[in-house]
Amino acid sequence: MNSTPIPDLTPITALSPVDGRYASKTAPLRTYCSEHGLIVRRVMAEIRWFQALCNRPEITELKPLSDDANRFLDNLLKEFDTEQSARIKSIEAVTNHDVKAVEYYLKECFAELPELAANSEFLHFACTSEDINNIAYALMLRDMNQQIVLPALQGISADLLQMAGDYSGLPMLSRTHGQPASPTTLGKELANTAMRLDRQCQHLAAQAYRGKLNGAVGNFNAHLAAYPDVDWPAIASEFIESLGLEHNAYTTQIEPHDWMAECFQTQIRIDTILIDFCRDMWGYISIGYFRQKPVEGEVGSSTMPHKVNPIDFENAEGNLGIANALLGHLAEKLPISRFQRDLTDSTALRSIGTTFGHVLVAISSLVRGLGKVVVDETRLLADLDDNWEILAEPVQTVMRRYGLENPYEQLKTLTRGRRLDRAGFKSFIESLDLPDEARQQLLQLTPASYIGNAVEAARQAAGSANQSDHADSPDQPSDAG
Repeated sequence: MNSTPIPDLTPITALSPVDGRYASKTAPLRTYCSEHGLIVRRVMAEIRWFQALCNRPEITELKPLSDDANRFLDNLLKEFDTEQSARIKSIEAVTNHDVKAVEYYLKECFAELPELAANSEFLHFACTSEDINNIAYALMLRDMNQQIVLPALQGISADLLQMAGDYSGLPMLSRTHGQPASPTTLGKELANTAMRLDRQCQHLAAQAYRGKLNGAVGNFNAHLAAYPDVDWPAIASEFIESLGLEHNAYTTQIEPHDWMAECFQTQIRIDTILIDFCRDMWGYISIGYFRQKPVEGEVGSSTMPHKVNPIDFENAEGNLGIANALLGHLAEKLPISRFQRDLTDSTALRSIGTTFGHVLVAISSLVRGLGKVVVDETRLLADLDDNWEILAEPVQTVMRRYGLENPYEQLKTLTRGRRLDRAGFKSFIESLDLPDEARQQLLQLTPASYIGNAVEAARQAAGSANQSDHADSPDQPSDAG
């Protein structure tokens, strides 16, 4: 038997890297996704439900709360901190039930004010634990996405669109299948990623966060047993919507979590777009299109002093992959519950903080990586000038227009698997039986100028971002901490 003493929990001894090595990057999530964050929202749900009942004239045993009582309850929420969470955990150690511990804690608090103490049995009235939990998790995810995740992603999109505008006219060799292909501009490629990301951010911003409060199997059984003439579905709907959530009237004991699956699948698409971008950036750094600024004191290799590795993009890619594995499991698992309830969702939901911890680490690394890269314009232009064979596409297309024989086949013979320089290109164009105007246009063409509408597309994307910056939108924090 191992008798090694268990070390205290610190960033160095934490099992999870999101609470250990990367703790500084994931710290903003603690407000939302820690157990304390969950308990805070459980307490809020219990208090707001009690207040809602007190405001219903149909509940004749309750009277509207006095200003003092409402102020007392509001202060309970305002001043709730980890010390109060610890008290609830100590009660849970006895009850072995986390939500019941919240109820007992609040009854302790209610005992301080006779008006509340007299009505403390209306705490958790007609509720199953899931009535409180589903609301708490919905508020957790809503707050986390609106305050942390979405602003951070929108920041990346804005950075990419800024770069898209800055480099809209910088030509760059494309590499379809990894081989030289028709040119684009660096700005247009950055705009492609930014617009993909922006579309998914819009989906995330429009996400509905749903809640239910309809009892043990979703039919208001206990509610109607106590007050058969009360319109409980209407009261539940009004209450859920008062919290900024969308009411789900059709559930079993648990809210079925379909909206969570939608939310997590949107995040998977976002992460996949970012993985794609990280891999491209890794490749562009590898072929020299981007250089990386050395960081004073940083080491790239323990044996090769010259190395400046694209570690930030690699770190982001790795963490996004872990996040997507967890998100995929949650999206597939959470909407499934045996009969009217099983507890498999309860333990799975507790991994939300870990999951989005990896997302936040990835975002932080990606932002750091973007801040360290410098475009090597000389390298981009030299690569274009070294690949004149890519102009086979426009030449054979113009030949088709003017009816020349076998244009594709002629260019295939000239260029496939072969290198073509400026002189060879000019010689071939001059040999073609083309109208003089068409010939002159082709002779003026270079790999760097054969970029289609890339400049206009990149500028349009960057311009649309500038317009949206001035549009009316809800106030949100500009960073993730």
